[in-house]
Amino acid sequence: MYVLTVDQRGSRRDVDRVADLLADLRDPRLTRPFERTAGDEVQAVTDDADAVVDLSLELLRRARWSIGIGIGRVEMPLPDQTRAGRGPAFEHARRAVDRAKNAIGRIAVEGADTPTATDADAALTLLATVVLRRSAHGHEAVALSRTGLSQAEVAEELGISKQAVSQRLQAAGWQAELVGRDLARRLLERADP
Repeated sequence: MYVLTVDQRGSRRDVDRVADLLADLRDPRLTRPFERTAGDEVQAVTDDADAVVDLSLELLRRARWSIGIGIGRVEMPLPDQTRAGRGPAFEHARRAVDRAKNAIGRIAVEGADTPTATDADAALTLLATVVLRRSAHGHEAVALSRTGLSQAEVAEELGISKQAVSQRLQAAGWQAELVGRDLARRLLERADP
């Protein structure tokens, strides 16, 4: 199982963004949905590595969150409330979010299989650097491309040339993100006992 513990960055100097995040990040792949655990922190549980990657990159795109991913066993049955969950995955997520607060990519992974969790951490950190450097136009082109639109369709949607879309996707690191997502997912799956 994967536990995501997510903490708002700079919350003492900013408005509370948790309510908006909870409204936006409803994903049917979550075993337990994001729920406020304390202050400006939220937590969710899933058994889907793709969901972990997708949600992590979406949180990074929003640029206001530190993301800790804990991998491991959880006490079953899971309670109805996410914050009432227990087990090593929750403990790993707590340590990971604390480490993420000072990490270059604002993301950290911890698990019982330390070497594989470290590899997943490295893959997600590399993906984070791609996402965090992306311009608003790059995010826009990537978001449309992720829906399955062709570059011609993205160009039509944005009112720009197909060549401009290609340039935006290249500058946004879209191809690197695609292969990086697959790598991160595989490593997360290997790290899950």
